[in-house]
Amino acid sequence: MLSFFSSHSILVIIGLVFVAVLLLLEALHTIWKQYKSPEAKRLERRLRALSAADDNSNPTKLVKERVLSDMPRMQRVLQTMPRAHQLDRFIVQSGLDWTVSGLLLGSAILFALGMLTTIMLRQPMELGVLSSLVLGSLPWLFLQRKRLQRLKRMEHQLPEALDLIARALRAGHAFSASLQMAGEELTEPIADEFRLVHDEINYGTSLQQALTNLGERVPITDLRYFIVAVLIQRESGGNLTEMLSNLSRLIRERLKLHAKVRVLSADGRMSAWILGLMPFGLAALLNLMNPEFMHPLWTDPIGITILKWLAALMVIGLLLLRRIARIRV
Repeated sequence: MLSFFSSHSILVIIGLVFVAVLLLLEALHTIWKQYKSPEAKRLERRLRALSAADDNSNPTKLVKERVLSDMPRMQRVLQTMPRAHQLDRFIVQSGLDWTVSGLLLGSAILFALGMLTTIMLRQPMELGVLSSLVLGSLPWLFLQRKRLQRLKRMEHQLPEALDLIARALRAGHAFSASLQMAGEELTEPIADEFRLVHDEINYGTSLQQALTNLGERVPITDLRYFIVAVLIQRESGGNLTEMLSNLSRLIRERLKLHAKVRVLSADGRMSAWILGLMPFGLAALLNLMNPEFMHPLWTDPIGITILKWLAALMVIGLLLLRRIARIRV
């Protein structure tokens, strides 16, 4: 009976590790695409050039410096870490009321809980390390999920916001007043960002710097196109109302095309999930029907080596399937 539960726990842990590694790689790919891809770098260089060309003042921000930790000693330690502020920006983009120290402490507690459970149940140390890594990564996966959900909501709200700003400009309002109207009439989360841009301009921040701050807070490609369009219009002139209307129409068409592509590729994505989960289901079924047949996989060194190679090959195969089935528009 103990061997039965032990083999089942190993299957569960392998499945959790597989899902965690897959989600972690997907999160890293998303982060790379938003900050390190050629398109993002080109937009960032354009924003810096436009901002530096007409704004020689010291960059000012209305947002107060966030506290990385409630404990002063931990705050000083985190301020010396090079990635702490980038992690804090991720927390802000997720909309969660977390701190960097709280995130790190929660991950450490879950990791220690996994190791303690492994020792109490007298399980192999390798199994304990894997299960503890899975538990420790749960807050990070939840943070990344909430961040992507919030950014996706803002991406879908952006065409409506651009239409509202264009109508306000067409009615004779100033650009800052149109930003205020967007912050008051739109829903969260995009309303809060436009409201913050308007407040920064009112408190003396230049338009270039306020929009640059917006692009840093919200890493959405379409929003950066909006920022570049406004800065180019301010530098060289042009019909900003028509530019915003055209940009809103293009974003809507892209979102419609993206939704159509997701519908057409639903079969491929479902096949990828089925192919990825089928081995675990078959292994659990075989272990339930004939435990002695699967027992050498958990006890024999050759069986354990085979499981490790199978897990690695499955991760690579599912990543390739996901890349094939996922079409970016």
